[in-house]
Amino acid sequence: MLDHPPSTRASAARTPAAGGEPRRMPRWSTDDVAALFELPFSDLLFRAQQVHRAHHAPNAVQLSTLLSIKTGGCPEDCGYCPQAARHHTGVASGPVLDVGAVLDAARAAKGAGATRFCMGAAWRGPKDRDLEPVLDMVRGVKALGLETCCTLGMLRDGQAESLAAAGLDYYNHNLDTSPEFYGEIVTTRGQDDRLDTLARVREAGIRVCCGGIVGMGESRRARAALIAQLASLDPPPESVPINHLVQVEGTPLHAKLHGESAIDPLEFVRTIAVARVTMPASTVRLSAGRRELGEAVQALCFLAGANSVFYGDRLLTTGNPDVGADRALFAKLGIAPA
Repeated sequence: MLDHPPSTRASAARTPAAGGEPRRMPRWSTDDVAALFELPFSDLLFRAQQVHRAHHAPNAVQLSTLLSIKTGGCPEDCGYCPQAARHHTGVASGPVLDVGAVLDAARAAKGAGATRFCMGAAWRGPKDRDLEPVLDMVRGVKALGLETCCTLGMLRDGQAESLAAAGLDYYNHNLDTSPEFYGEIVTTRGQDDRLDTLARVREAGIRVCCGGIVGMGESRRARAALIAQLASLDPPPESVPINHLVQVEGTPLHAKLHGESAIDPLEFVRTIAVARVTMPASTVRLSAGRRELGEAVQALCFLAGANSVFYGDRLLTTGNPDVGADRALFAKLGIAPA
């Protein structure tokens, strides 16, 4: 069992085995995951690469493009987020994008090589009237032949089912950080609120995209606890985004950390490797902060088992390597889009 086990509500949705009984996944304790972090660097990467090759094509990367369909004005107080209304970051609150504009962006993403299109809205959670245009977006993007993903905040009863009926493939809702450190980052909702949404997503039959952010001033132990919690969800997330904090001026974490990186680049690589070892079948995505890592660290992350990236020169509000830079890096490494 975990030192701090995940909510039973999040663990209740299990994948049925052939005989109809729930399939229980192995659980990782924080101590177990912390021990992985302590391995010599080369030993950890060797183990991660072995696990990766046993479950995935060794030189393939899945490409996802992320679009902000509703930017700014969020009532939450997440310390990392430039879209919180209470933070003075220069990100203005805007309306929901027109469905046609979203589909144009999805066509462009597909033309550039993306296979999944992710739509994010800066809401605490959508009202039912907010969800209606999003459902049209999901249907339209799905019709283009792309996988669909949404991140809309907390979901209420029935909303996940509506998204599933529209054809949503993935729902993103990150745990952000360990249970112990969570209150240092977010106070307007608890981690159990996030677990409740994940349970609704699972129950609706939508695949889960769930990860966290590192470099927020957390300890290695806190990173181990986050990975242990993710790996012990039952089943683990199909997609695990690992974000390297991008410090945006005006956010509390920028003020606290003074713009200095709070995590060593090789520690970030270790985090990717530990995620791969503990969640063998999951897609592990290099997400926010990839541009700041540089090519050499990204290459080590791919060696450590990352096999997905956000693709395109912008995420929700922060920058990302442009398509040309990514294509050049993939060519250097012999990596091909999945």
